[in-house]
Amino acid sequence: MNALTGAFWRMIRSAQPTESVGQERPFDPRAARRILIGLMVPVTLMPLLTSSTGVALPIIRDNFHLQADVTAWVVTSFTLPLVILMPVYGRLSDAVGRRRLLLTGITICWAGTIVVIGANGLMGLVIGRAIQGAGLAGVLPLGLAMLTSVFPPETRGKALGTWSSTGPAMGFAAPIMAGFLVDSWGWRAAFVPTLIVGIIAFIAIALLVPAGLSTVRPDFWRTFDWIGVLLLAGILITFLFYLSSGPITGVPPLQDLRLLGGLLLFLIIFRWWERRQTAPFLPLTIFTNGRYIQGVLAAALRMLAMVSIFFLLPLYLVDVRGFTPIQSGIMLMVMPGSMALMVRIGGQIADRWGSRLPIISGFAVQVFTLTAFYWLPATAPFWMLTLLLIIQGVGVGIKLAPLHGIALESVADNVMGISAGFYSMIRLTGMATSTALAGVLLQLFLDQGLLQIEAYQRTFLCFVPFAILGIVVISRDRKPT
Repeated sequence: MNALTGAFWRMIRSAQPTESVGQERPFDPRAARRILIGLMVPVTLMPLLTSSTGVALPIIRDNFHLQADVTAWVVTSFTLPLVILMPVYGRLSDAVGRRRLLLTGITICWAGTIVVIGANGLMGLVIGRAIQGAGLAGVLPLGLAMLTSVFPPETRGKALGTWSSTGPAMGFAAPIMAGFLVDSWGWRAAFVPTLIVGIIAFIAIALLVPAGLSTVRPDFWRTFDWIGVLLLAGILITFLFYLSSGPITGVPPLQDLRLLGGLLLFLIIFRWWERRQTAPFLPLTIFTNGRYIQGVLAAALRMLAMVSIFFLLPLYLVDVRGFTPIQSGIMLMVMPGSMALMVRIGGQIADRWGSRLPIISGFAVQVFTLTAFYWLPATAPFWMLTLLLIIQGVGVGIKLAPLHGIALESVADNVMGISAGFYSMIRLTGMATSTALAGVLLQLFLDQGLLQIEAYQRTFLCFVPFAILGIVVISRDRKPT
């Protein structure tokens, strides 16, 4: 235990800002280290909830007698407000105060967890999940904005890697804990740890992260572009409803032309509105930063390819392999565990040799593992499944911090909040899209009369093109190493 504690503190100390000739540090090393430690706690809430929900999902599906495309909405009801509100938190943080918003978001997530645990039906569960997502929407963009402002470029990759590694580390521990709780007390118990971690996260931010990390403008609320927020929300909602329209409108997925028309209309009106605002919610000038857009697209494609496995794997383990919740929890630890080991290494590689190498390597690994899952038979040995999940975790982990760096290292500080918020929103849009699309495809293949193993195999294969496209996008990065 002492050795592990010592290794943890060495990792934190090695990520502190370094002195640069002619460059003034905004924070001394101790202050920056405290901020980093404080921000490492709330970032564990999302993987904790994701892992707990994954273990509980088959039980929830069976309790409420849900089809695959409806089951996906148990996840999407959390992801949708998470995605919509990320840029809102980011934009507000440029003038309201990042620390204050982060504390508010943690409190909202805590309240949503209470609703989930006390839900008596599917509607209550979905509402509680939506409240959880609304609270956690600020964790990623606010943390990214604060760390990018605090740490100089020469150590930023290592700091972002250290911060990002705590999420996969929690994702490693959470599934077995959730499996034990679900197996002993039912699916509601899987969400109890979120209450405890939420309290710890609130205390950590209150004690370790100082106020004043962003400029506060008291009149900002009156000039905030709320119409722009509503229009962007309309874009995201109609897009996700179009992908999985069956449970919403009764029309088969990707065939409801009303939703497609609404999506296009929202896009046109949003662009028209934002161009005419003196203080737009989403400044269109951020889209002139080519490297930022490249990072945004690559991050979304990473999530599209990765989350398909996160969503499908818990159902696959129960339906195809016949695993119990505890067995599933053990298996679901494998990929986050290997991710946690690689995230910080990816940041260090990016600091030394540039971001292209770890990102392209990560996408290539995703192509391999998704293709391997297509060929994997139902009788494949346990070690083979475990090895594939380890390799997948290495691939998605090594490119996380470099993607953060590509997206935000060239962004001006006065739009850092909204840029981090939009970046996080598009990343999580990839997550929501992957979940909805995986549920739709799986149900489509099952309705065609395929065996369960064949339906899962074809669904895995459908996500290979997203990883290939990620290689194409990031191969255009021309920043000198």
